[in-house]
Amino acid sequence: MIARLTPENCLLLIVDVQTRLLPEMWEAQRVERNCQVLAKVARRLEIPVVVSEQNPAKIGGTIDSIKEALGEFSPVEKMRFSAWPDAQEQIEMANRKTILLCGLEGHICVTQTALDLLSNGATVFAVYDAISSRQEHNRRIGWERLKVAGALPTSTESAVFELLQSAESPDFKAILALIK
Repeated sequence: MIARLTPENCLLLIVDVQTRLLPEMWEAQRVERNCQVLAKVARRLEIPVVVSEQNPAKIGGTIDSIKEALGEFSPVEKMRFSAWPDAQEQIEMANRKTILLCGLEGHICVTQTALDLLSNGATVFAVYDAISSRQEHNRRIGWERLKVAGALPTSTESAVFELLQSAESPDFKAILALIK
């Protein structure tokens, strides 16, 4: 069976897009914009969202643009690099085995989270243009590791249109405006 993203089967997992971390990332504006688009689409299509925060007392909370895009949410605070152990309960409560994954840093927390998700039977779609690291070469290494481990590569635009399924969707025009 070919893995597909649908609003009924997926969950958006945003890993550590935090106030003191994001400005240090390679192509930070691109990552912020794409994570924000994914959050807005998830909210509009009623896709569950889980947000992790690595050591928020030191690194700050989730950035404002994602907070605004999601509305009310309860971030999972963590000290481990993988979000899985601390986010496991929220993910399992959503009863979704397909994870749309984005966040920071690609070669550390995103990769370790993906490895744990894959080990626990999830299908992981890694959003290439919504994942970054401080240095581009580390982002690239993380990306290669994600693919080799079995995460399915996608982009923000590709994932959004796969979730919409059709230009006849009642959400098409509103979501198209987010992409342009």
